[in-house]
Amino acid sequence: MADDDSGALQAGQTGLIVRIPEADPAVRAWRERLDPSARVGVPAHVTVLFPFLDERRIDRETHTALGEVIGRQRPFEARFERCGGFPGILYLAPEPEAPFRRLTEAIADRWPESPPFGGQFDDVVPHLTVAQGQDAGVLGEVETDLRSRLPVTASVSAVDLMVYDGVRWQPRASFPLRGRPAPQP
Repeated sequence: MADDDSGALQAGQTGLIVRIPEADPAVRAWRERLDPSARVGVPAHVTVLFPFLDERRIDRETHTALGEVIGRQRPFEARFERCGGFPGILYLAPEPEAPFRRLTEAIADRWPESPPFGGQFDDVVPHLTVAQGQDAGVLGEVETDLRSRLPVTASVSAVDLMVYDGVRWQPRASFPLRGRPAPQP
């Protein structure tokens, strides 16, 4: 979720993610060593929206609204067959990325007070972080290993609400994607 040290997080912060358990065999060992979020309970995932509302603001009405917004989206399959990067970060890139972008946009449109990554970036790139805060040599080693473990295909059918309790990220709720495929002519 957060691409920074978990020490900067505050208890009660929340985020919305798509879990990608199918990626665990390829990324688990690297994430445990090189991704601080893995060490505080965040599973292999693609972030949909972080930070979201403070936990104290998430009531029954918010749960219902999240269920409605997320429920309008269709389940989909994503394939992770290549790596990408930001400075000091190596990630797996999902294809297609459009369904992840639609989820982020739908939630950010409904809760404009919670822009993705606090509004830091003009373009939010869907990704599954594997390593961060590393030099190019380490990232190259990780990428070489990952290439032999790809592709990974994942079925995306829900978005999970995660809450930071001050020590670890905890799952709080899961919201299914229920949208129906477009009718065929």
